Amino acid sequence: MLDLQRLEQEQYQLREGEQLQDFVGRLLQYIGDPDPELRDNLIYPAFYEWILDENQLTEAQLRSLLRELTDEKHLFYQVGSDGNPSVFTRTFSSLPIALILRRHRQKPFLALADFQHVRTAMLRYFQEEKDLRGYLFEGGWAHSTAHGADVFVELVQCPESDEAVQRDVLRAIQGVLHNEKHIFNEEEDERLASIVDIMIDKGLLTEQELADWINSLASCAELPKSRAQVITRVNSKNFLRCLYLRRARDSRENDLAAAMFTAVTKCNRFAIT
Repeated sequence: MLDLQRLEQEQYQLREGEQLQDFVGRLLQYIGDPDPELRDNLIYPAFYEWILDENQLTEAQLRSLLRELTDEKHLFYQVGSDGNPSVFTRTFSSLPIALILRRHRQKPFLALADFQHVRTAMLRYFQEEKDLRGYLFEGGWAHSTAHGADVFVELVQCPESDEAVQRDVLRAIQGVLHNEKHIFNEEEDERLASIVDIMIDKGLLTEQELADWINSLASCAELPKSRAQVITRVNSKNFLRCLYLRRARDSRENDLAAAMFTAVTKCNRFAIT
């Protein structure tokens, strides 16, 4: 922690004799530390500076780092467990992945196999992550869904991301919204809405396909009443509201806006119809 605090004060410039790879190894070692000061305020900013702002890591180093971040000791460390500190390792491993993908978008350097690897890893992660807590009074941010959404924001904009990738991501979003266990209350819905907002804004899928997907989200309103159904409906409603308000600024999406409004109304059991 003292080393990172000193680096922060010195604008992340290494001193004579220090090696960047040594620091990266230590960042990975402590990436899931329960102390939020170390994990959130020191380790992540160091990755941000060295990956994006300063471009200190070479393309070969970034490819190696991406493979390490997506291995069983990081993104998939004890995946499937719930309610224990292992979530910090998984969720804070996803944040540097987003940074690497953004660097790739700025100047492509990942091979197709690298892109396919991270795509497969993130889709698997969204499916297997069971700890959906947001902010914890002991440990700070877990926020697995929000951090994963940040990766997908970058992934869908990569040049290798074709329509099949966009559809896979939509299914992943629907899966986490319909998790039947946890109602999101730390603005995860906004982070998820950012993904679809970009798809609409950049025309990554047709308006009709997106409208059909939006309508499918609202199908949960027709399921038999249960606690799982309530969770699914409320998550879908909140997500659709976020997306609707994002797109309401642009009159070009009238058909999509109508689909969103219809879906929101269907998910809202208090709406007057």
